[in-house]
Parts: sequence; structure tokens; C-alpha cells
Amino acid sequence: MDRFIGKKKENPKIVVVGGGTGLSVLLRGLKEHTDNITAIVTVADDGGSSGRLRQDLGILPPGDIRSCLIALANTEPTMEKLLQYRFTEGTLKGQSFGNLFIAAMNEIYGNFEMAIKETSNVLSITGKVLPVTLDNVSLIAHLDDGSMVEGESRIPEVVREKKARIERITMKPEMSYPLKESLKSITDADLIVLGPGSLYTSIVPNLLVRNMVEYIDKAKAPVVYICNVMTQPGETDNYTVTDHLHGIIKHSHEGFVDYVIANVEKVPGNVRKRYELDGATPVTPQKGEAKELKKRKIKLIEEKLIEVEGDYVRHDTERLSEMLMDLV
Repeated sequence: MDRFIGKKKENPKIVVVGGGTGLSVLLRGLKEHTDNITAIVTVADDGGSSGRLRQDLGILPPGDIRSCLIALANTEPTMEKLLQYRFTEGTLKGQSFGNLFIAAMNEIYGNFEMAIKETSNVLSITGKVLPVTLDNVSLIAHLDDGSMVEGESRIPEVVREKKARIERITMKPEMSYPLKESLKSITDADLIVLGPGSLYTSIVPNLLVRNMVEYIDKAKAPVVYICNVMTQPGETDNYTVTDHLHGIIKHSHEGFVDYVIANVEKVPGNVRKRYELDGATPVTPQKGEAKELKKRKIKLIEEKLIEVEGDYVRHDTERLSEMLMDLV
């Protein structure tokens, strides 16, 4: 806990590391509290419309980055609808206009980093969105039965088929490099946030990029891990809060995380049943977990944090953002 800053700071510098829907949900709340946000986003996705663009055009997958850009955008609602729009017919069926927009910017400016910066300018975003690396990486899951699965989109599918568990994640190529701008943001941060998001396919891949763990270690900021509110089939089946944390530590080291935020609010019965049909269950702290984490000098912060949207459970971004601000 020696990295705890201890006093309220105006417009603090927050670095959020992850990917997927969870990260973009958090960013919407954070931008109401500070302008100094840096989202460092995984680029290992190889499925869906992002995967098709990656294969067809040879660009990094834009999907998670697009979601973060939209979350931080300060534009007309019509622009957000346009960037989120997915074509329903023809050869573009299922493709996101936002992904195509980023692909076009990549062609215009000649590289992915500049494409994201110029898209950020067009959308007048609060803060920065940075790909964790510009290298063309793919994920490899090492399972407890000794087998390996390559490809982010294939990992949950194969894990469920084999009824196995993920032991660890590696990346190909073994050596990939972060952006200098990301490392500077980490160094200057007042708070570093991991998640929320898929443990092994959204958060851990960022830690596999060279120097990321070392720079987070050296930073003055405390590190907060936001645990998911539900398990993810084929990735974190039957995981407890501590199991999620072990997934982080296994790809960094003991003492890497200072705080863990976990939900204690009950998921409504009808929504829970729908998730259980897919094999997902709520993740709430179990008896003794707070004590165990305290022994490891990690503070468990328990709070009612869910928001139900239709049939889906999300983090309450407003409450979660306020909690993060309180830690600064």
C-alpha cells in the first residue's frame, strides 16, 4: 500500500489498461471526473469484423479502440450512431462503420498510430486512446491438459470444448513493444486501473508487451484491479475474486496490485438465469477472501456496483468512477 497517494487531487491522471466492452463502459464515467485519461488498449482481437479487417487489410484490429474512442468522444449523438452502425446486408454485413472509418484513416495517414490520433481529433475525445503495441500480435492459451490454443477468438471456444482451464497466456511474437507515449502516461499517472474486462483476452495481453509490467511497477501510482461482475464461459469458469487476481499475478508478480474492487450486489434472478444458461455466474467476494488479500498487502474494496441494461449486467460506471476518484 506504499504507493497510496492519500489526498484528493483535481483532474488526476488516470491510466486504464484493458479492452472490450468493460473498458469503454468505465471510460464513459471517468470522463465526467477528469480530462487526463489514457486508455491503453489490447490489439490481439482476431474475430468478428475486426478480425476480417485485420486479415483483409493487414491492419491492427480496430474494434476495442473504436469503442474506447466513442466512449470518450464529445460529438453529436448522430456521429456516435454512425460509428456504431453495423451493415446488415451485402458484403459489408456485420461490419462496423467505425472500424471502416479507422481503416480508412490508416490508409490516409500510412500508419495505425497516426490513424488513431487523427480519429481522436475528429471526435474531439477527452484524453487519449493508445494501442498497447503496433506489432501484429496473436494470443496463445496454454491449458491445464497440456494443449495450446492460438487466436483470441478461438480460446474460449476450445476451452469449453475440452472442459479445460487456462494456465497462462503467451503472445506471438514473444517480443512486442509498447508506445513510448503509453510508458510516459504510466510514469506520470496518479492511478493505474486494470479492467474491467475479459481477464485473459483483454487485460493480460497488455501485460505481456515488453516493459509494461516494469513501468507499472516503477510508477508512483497505486494499481487497482476491477474484477468482473460475472464469470466468462471458456475463460474464467467458476472463478472467485481471488482466482481473477491470481490470473493477473501469474502474468506479473506478487505485489503488483494494490487494490481489488469487487461487486457485492445481487444480480436479479431473471437476469442471472439467462447468464447461467450460457454458463456464467456472479463473481462476489467469498468468506475469508478479504483477509487473505490483506495478508498479501492488497485491499479488497467491496461495493454494490451493478447496472442492468436489458438482459445484460454491467458495472455502474458512475459509482465505479467515483470510487476510483476517491483512491487518488
